[in-house]
Amino acid sequence: MSLNLTRPKIFAIAATAFVSGIVFASSMDWTRILSAQGKGPSKPLSAAVQPLADQSNAFVAIAEHVTPAVVSIVAERDARPADARRQRQLPPGMQGFEDLFQDPRAQGPQESSGSGFIVSTDGYVLTNNHVVEGADHVTVTLTDRRSFKAKVIGRDPQTDVAVIKIDAKDLPTVSLGDDAKVRVGEWALAIGNPLGLDFTVTAGIISAKGRSQELQGLNRDRLAIQDFLQTDAAINPGNSGGPLVNIRGEVVGINSAIASPTGTYTGYGFAIPITLAKTVMDDIIAHGRVRRAIMGATIGEVTAEDAAVNKLKDIAGVKIGSFNPPDGPAEKAGMESGDIILKADGKPVDRVSTLQRIVRSHQPGETVEMEGVRYGEKKTFKVKLMEAESDGKAVAVAARPSDDNAAGPTATAKKLGFAVEALTPSILKANRFSDNQTGVIVKDIDRNGPSWQKVGPGDIITDITFPEKVKGPVRNASDLMRALAALKDGDYVGLKLTAIDSRSGEPFSRVVNLRVGQ
Repeated sequence: MSLNLTRPKIFAIAATAFVSGIVFASSMDWTRILSAQGKGPSKPLSAAVQPLADQSNAFVAIAEHVTPAVVSIVAERDARPADARRQRQLPPGMQGFEDLFQDPRAQGPQESSGSGFIVSTDGYVLTNNHVVEGADHVTVTLTDRRSFKAKVIGRDPQTDVAVIKIDAKDLPTVSLGDDAKVRVGEWALAIGNPLGLDFTVTAGIISAKGRSQELQGLNRDRLAIQDFLQTDAAINPGNSGGPLVNIRGEVVGINSAIASPTGTYTGYGFAIPITLAKTVMDDIIAHGRVRRAIMGATIGEVTAEDAAVNKLKDIAGVKIGSFNPPDGPAEKAGMESGDIILKADGKPVDRVSTLQRIVRSHQPGETVEMEGVRYGEKKTFKVKLMEAESDGKAVAVAARPSDDNAAGPTATAKKLGFAVEALTPSILKANRFSDNQTGVIVKDIDRNGPSWQKVGPGDIITDITFPEKVKGPVRNASDLMRALAALKDGDYVGLKLTAIDSRSGEPFSRVVNLRVGQ
């Protein structure tokens, strides 16, 4: 059937459809949407969001100010080959197959990374002890991608602080703040190199002060610090040694540890207070060691029971435990086990970390006046602080200073890239040498040193054959070290070596000439 529509009829149909469409759109609220779209973009709520914009700009300013002074640190530990006595015990006919019989306990090269920050224009850098501890080589990379070999000036396991130095000038530096003025709830930024992500900035708040619980990977002996700043700014492996910064762009702590069952961030990070770190740094630079003042007593937190028997209104102060050393400063001042210390230097002592902070602010030999109670009876003590004994842990440790001058039974000939050990009857027997063999036996070989593939583990150095000024027999490690100390990089030295032929089992000798330090 055909439709025969005149022009008036078509117009009437179109008009009816248009009106129906408008009514339908109105019922669906489409007209409002189209109207809103037609007005163009809405204006931002400038007044309402301005505080957030200001805060964002503040974070940007802090990051731009501090990040240039933050560094990436790579610490390398050379391969530790298996004991020479185990590497050369091959039967006759097996020459050339040494690699198939390596001791499985041998360790390959190891590499770890961390962070640090520049504190002087001439290249001093603060970082964590655990970042550089045990490292044979330390490399520092700046934000401008320049890299430098770093020297470890000193490190202190007790505080997990280390000072390293690069040879550079006119470097950007950070400003050091006062962590004593930090308040819980303040904003804080952590800057570092977590998980290989260079120069990362994270934000959070100061969650707590004076934390003293067990923290992952940190030294926990009697002299270790118990005064960490806690933050919820994300801290992961690689952040260690980087700065924790306040809203004024000042460093208030060194990011050092995390509380995590997995080893990665779970919401809690810890930083070493910067005032403590600066004290350690100043001692290391000035004295080559940490001069740690102690009162000679162990201390603990006060319990509700302690407060009750001492008639205290609040559960505060610290309780004296044992005395170490006996007849030390605390005992000489008249303290007894169980005494409660409530003030020191006129300042309230509310917990262990507070008294530690006050004591470490003094130098050995200075006197601190302390007030306390003994079963409710008020007591005053004048404690003349002493220096902690150098027990190998409580002092700064120089970074492998002059290894070539070591004189013990085992020494590292750093200039030639190997270690040597004194001969003993058991070593001679294990390596099938005669009982009257003299010299020193080579142990570890540095893959990057001048002796690699020229001298082997198990070789015995019996003589120095060149140059004339150091020529002579090598009876012990001291003889070798003295000779090398007289040589400079680029000099040549001749070594007479004795080894056991893997085929015949008989000793044979050879002379190897090496270029020192090349």
